[in-house]
Amino acid sequence: MQALYIASTGMAAQERNVEVISNNIANMRTTGFKRQRAEFQDLLYQEHRRAGSQTSDTGTLVPVGIEVGSGVRTAATARIMSQGNVAPTEKQLDIAIRGEGFFAIALPNGQTAYTRDGSFERNADGQLVTIDGYEVQPGIVVPEGASDISISADGLVEAYLQGDAEPTQLGQLQLANFVNTAGLKSIGQNLFLETPASGTAQVGVPADGIRGDLMQGYLELANVNAVTEIADLISAQRAYEMNARVISGADEMLSATANLR
Repeated sequence: MQALYIASTGMAAQERNVEVISNNIANMRTTGFKRQRAEFQDLLYQEHRRAGSQTSDTGTLVPVGIEVGSGVRTAATARIMSQGNVAPTEKQLDIAIRGEGFFAIALPNGQTAYTRDGSFERNADGQLVTIDGYEVQPGIVVPEGASDISISADGLVEAYLQGDAEPTQLGQLQLANFVNTAGLKSIGQNLFLETPASGTAQVGVPADGIRGDLMQGYLELANVNAVTEIADLISAQRAYEMNARVISGADEMLSATANLR
């Protein structure tokens, strides 16, 4: 029976839905994480009677046809790029983005990745890097002995060097934005890569009216809402159970037919 296959596609789709929800919940405390949402599409239809087909020589037309669907499939796992809450950390090199934009990160293979995670550190050479040691672009070096590091809303980095009465400018942080941020490719480690779907990165100064501003001593939290995720999880579980009952019902019908004498 076709019902068995149709219900199985429903179970597979809801299983993928639960996987997406579980990943959201697992990353509730991941800095800069953006939640995902599973989106579904119906499959091809078997047309047993075409709407508008002629039923008599006088031109009588069928007002409604007979179409039976083939089930459902997961069409996309769209990433929701809404702003997460910001939390104070009292750490000089923690930076939150308030608004649009991503930090550009140089990967060891020469590629440029992008992130909303602004939990930065200094490496042995004083370079501003991610917690995995990847250099923040454009490169900024904080000399040894520098104190009172200041990062303004528009990305200007300053610090007091030894013996100086006035702060020294160390560099200018920039942000990249995209036409379609949902089209970025996730590669883990809170990093994204540019794709043809996302468009080319447009790099500029923070707080320029297009890109967001920076908040020193803060980090952006994940935009995951626990209540929403639990509600979605319950809904997915019930949909899975109903598809399982369809399979059970179809099996009972087949069993009844097989036992006919």
